Amino acid sequence: MKTTLRLASYLAVFMLCAGLLSCKKKEGSSATGWSYNDPEWGGFYKAKDQGQKTGPGLTFVEGGTFVMGAAQQDVMYEYDNVPRRVTVSSFYMDENEVTNINYREYTYWLKRVFGETYPEVVRKAQPDTLVWREELAYNEPYVKYYFRHPSFNDYPVVGVTWLQANEYCRWRSDRVNEKMLVDEGILELDPNQQGEDNFNSEAYLAGQYEGVVKKGMKNYDPNGEETRRVRFDDGIMLPDYRLPTEAEWEYAALAQMGTQPTKDEERYMEKRIYPWDGYTVRSQRRGKYQGAMLANFKRGRGDNMGVAGALNDNAEITAPVKTYMPNDFGLYNMAGNVSEWCLDVYRPMSSSDVEDFNPFRGNVFTTLELDEEGKAAPKDSLGRLKYREYEADEIGDRYNYQQSNVVDYRDGDDRSQVEYDDNVTLVNDKSRVVKGGSWNDRAYYLSPSVRRYMDEDQAANWVGFRCAMMRVGPANGETLTQSKKGRFVNQKK
Repeated sequence: MKTTLRLASYLAVFMLCAGLLSCKKKEGSSATGWSYNDPEWGGFYKAKDQGQKTGPGLTFVEGGTFVMGAAQQDVMYEYDNVPRRVTVSSFYMDENEVTNINYREYTYWLKRVFGETYPEVVRKAQPDTLVWREELAYNEPYVKYYFRHPSFNDYPVVGVTWLQANEYCRWRSDRVNEKMLVDEGILELDPNQQGEDNFNSEAYLAGQYEGVVKKGMKNYDPNGEETRRVRFDDGIMLPDYRLPTEAEWEYAALAQMGTQPTKDEERYMEKRIYPWDGYTVRSQRRGKYQGAMLANFKRGRGDNMGVAGALNDNAEITAPVKTYMPNDFGLYNMAGNVSEWCLDVYRPMSSSDVEDFNPFRGNVFTTLELDEEGKAAPKDSLGRLKYREYEADEIGDRYNYQQSNVVDYRDGDDRSQVEYDDNVTLVNDKSRVVKGGSWNDRAYYLSPSVRRYMDEDQAANWVGFRCAMMRVGPANGETLTQSKKGRFVNQKK
């Protein structure tokens, strides 16, 4: 009898708790009062903001203001780097350069997915190992082994053009988002994708890739199916990986946050020459590492690494990507090892007439190609959606831009497009910014402010790259709540 009463009381308590939970007030719109995520109120869906996940390999870089441009004497007399104050939004950046093993994973995936149907795609992605050749040097072993031998796995990949680096970024975006959906239990892992039937983030969101579905998202639409596909506003998928802009790269390399006296003061204490704290290329800290080289670079003609028994940087060419101490943002080798591709088109006069917020030259505004029904046109043979530049009549009388291709907009250089004195200038719309000194450069080029350029379809044994990603939400990487006084205060997650 007592057991029966005890079970009855437990059941009553359970039913009461269930009733209280079901009566919990649903979150409603501050604009209309209508409930979110409620079929009875139309089913408008609001995802829970859990903050942006940090993608594989990335480190958070808190944005801010800094003086972009020359930090030392312009010994090359380029006059292409006038100091100016700009603001850079917060973003994420690879903590180290893309390595040989990273890039081999990419080419392996391409071979597995496109090797039979589009072998030219695989060929176009291969790094140019011949960049190691010199007419009067014996570098053939690097041609043969640098990219492939496991001893070089963690060395930066070189011989990659700007165009190839961008393709790698697109591939990486898709692979990371695919894994996000697998981890969430939305898709089953499918290693047998072939040809155009491969996971592409945009194609998936547009309904042009199905995959092996494990479960769908709960659908609150009263007139829809019980489940639905993932949408970008669900907060599961990440923004795209891409090359950093020149402003982002220079800001991240300088890491001026390390010069602040305290976390509560907003004082610009000094203009760093190098990514580390100091004005020399050797460690100034007393102790075991005093006098040690802080980067991999060339001290002088014929001196790539010092004397046997006391190699000062232990690297005759490149070094493993985490060989030296990171800067105050946690980024490795932002000076030395390899120079790196930036997203920008190079112009000598870009510094004199650009925006002071997220400055960038290279915009070509595009729009998604649509079919007759206004939906995304069928994806291409590689499984990607198609884009095109805006037509003039589509832009209309917008006040913020009047043409789709603005690469040459206010560049201050008439020679960037035309012949000059019967000679064509080396600077053109294919010229891309290269930042940071390399293993084959003197100390002058280690300063993040120094600018160089190469054509987007060229490669070198001293140029590599790393990826970046935009930060969505609060700039400081925390959540923000509004106090009663109307001011925003930081609140840790």
